[in-house]
Amino acid sequence: MTLLIRRARPGDAATVFALVKELADYEKLSHEVEATEADIAEALFGESPRLFCEIAEWNGEVAGFAVWFMNFSTFAGRHGIYLEDLYVRPAFRRNRIGQALLGYLALECVARGWARLQWSVLDWNAPSITFYKSLGAELMDDWTLCKVTGPALSKLAERAP
Repeated sequence: MTLLIRRARPGDAATVFALVKELADYEKLSHEVEATEADIAEALFGESPRLFCEIAEWNGEVAGFAVWFMNFSTFAGRHGIYLEDLYVRPAFRRNRIGQALLGYLALECVARGWARLQWSVLDWNAPSITFYKSLGAELMDDWTLCKVTGPALSKLAERAP
């Protein structure tokens, strides 16, 4: 059995989008998917991409992915990686593919002198929380994730000078 992790290429947009939808199904968030395959393709492969994706292949078959972008720590004065999505298809789980994807991103951080690898996990996702802790991840219970979307985003934008 062989595992290959590679950067997504323009011909992978449909595959990446399919994985996004599978992840949304798993997280019971399919109703929140507004993106299209074209949106994903533009974000990953447009003129100035700011989104990146590593695809894991197990014996030549797409097994999972990691979608990420750069963040920045003002305290450390260095960039890091924010992992937006990590997903391994059910048939491929227990092959350490998620661990390999996270290791790949950690290596990217170390090789570039970046400060951190960071992500969020749903509080009900006990298997993922256990997995992340086993890798040395620190759950930041003293921080609360915030977001503003939809009408609230428009209303907040009205406050700009």
